[in-house]
Amino acid sequence: MLTRKQYELLMFIQEKLLETGVSPSFEEMKEALSLKSKSGIHRLITGLEERNFIRRLPHRARALEVLKLPENAESAGLGSRAGFSPTIINNEEYTPPSGGNFADGSVESIPLPLYGKIAAGTPIEALRDQSTPVSIPVSMLGGGEHYALEVEGDSMIDAGILDGDTVIIQRCDNAETGAIVVALIDDNEVTLKRLRKKGDSIALEPANKSYETRIFGPDRVKVQGRLAGLMRRY
Repeated sequence: MLTRKQYELLMFIQEKLLETGVSPSFEEMKEALSLKSKSGIHRLITGLEERNFIRRLPHRARALEVLKLPENAESAGLGSRAGFSPTIINNEEYTPPSGGNFADGSVESIPLPLYGKIAAGTPIEALRDQSTPVSIPVSMLGGGEHYALEVEGDSMIDAGILDGDTVIIQRCDNAETGAIVVALIDDNEVTLKRLRKKGDSIALEPANKSYETRIFGPDRVKVQGRLAGLMRRY
């Protein structure tokens, strides 16, 4: 079941797509729903995603796909669920506020998708389960899209990254040498390591002397994000 604001946002997006073929901006959505902050729109979009009304498209920055409409959408002239065709929309970048409270429509924390465990030792395939979001202080985030991963292993302990930590990753496909990145190896293994570029080679460097640096050709490694923050439970 959708909240009133979630329903209003979903209907507004669909109405604009039917009228103009172009998705509304975050500013337009904020004005339409009489919210004071774009962070409120971000929360509503996240809620719609968790309820499977929309989803974020992988490898496409700020792209959403409308998967379904509520049962009563047909009576509103916005299409029925049975004959609904998913529509891809591209939204402008959301920049989290530095603080705020729930009273004025802004938030001090936002949910991020927790994609599962990532090895900080022997590479493992990263899980893509977005059913368990984690709440992250907005002060930890900059611009762009972010996601969270749980660290498994001890190869980055000298960089202060321990087994069981939750790392916040800013999605990107390139990073400077020396950055700690999520690296996809041979399209099926994912690991958290420090990136070193040496000529045409790419080195994935651990922060633990018990592990060896691994060196690959440039076509074997794809950067999927860089470390933006870390959370730890004691």
